Amino acid sequence: MTRIIVYTGLSLPFEEAKEILDSTDEVEVIYKRPIKRGDLGLDLKENPDIIAIIDGVFHQNSAVGHKEILEAINKGVKVYGASSMGALRASELDSLGMVGVGYCYRQYATGEIESDDDVAVMLDSDTLEALSVPLISMKYVFTKAVEENILSESEKDELLSIAKSEFYPKRNYANALAKSDLENDKKGELVNFIRETGDIKKRDAEELLHLLNDELSCRKD
Repeated sequence: MTRIIVYTGLSLPFEEAKEILDSTDEVEVIYKRPIKRGDLGLDLKENPDIIAIIDGVFHQNSAVGHKEILEAINKGVKVYGASSMGALRASELDSLGMVGVGYCYRQYATGEIESDDDVAVMLDSDTLEALSVPLISMKYVFTKAVEENILSESEKDELLSIAKSEFYPKRNYANALAKSDLENDKKGELVNFIRETGDIKKRDAEELLHLLNDELSCRKD
């Protein structure tokens, strides 16, 4: 049986994750809360074949270390990363065997962003509900809005500047729009576009789980 451990719950709620990748007669999928320092050492005792890191803690506890991930890789575990902490660590360790997936990973891997602050969010530790919006999601949405001629480059830059100036727990679209010089009609259009576009971190998490599902299907064939 193939055993997979997935650290998520924030970028993608467990129930939604299970709709994409769930346990079967041949596969055991174990979903766990965002990873922190020390979790991998304990969880390797469960003998996983695949580890998927999506969410992890940044400031609440010590973040998962590079050595912990490399230890798993050296033991033959295939380690993937996407969306948040997973994207950050994959960009740092892709040359050593960690597999990165999605937009957020590519942003780090190409040097477009460098700080963990770009994917950090404030969360409810009980429900794992995000209480703020990560800067990388705002950048993605505002860039797409320029492509759709909803925003100009200067308007996008203004909104991102406002967002960057906020401490990450206080970042959200409402604050950025309220402090901007955008006219009310454009704010309304942008709000609708934000709702339609969704969260890029969630989409990256879904992409990773679909990739694992596809790889497992190929193994059966």
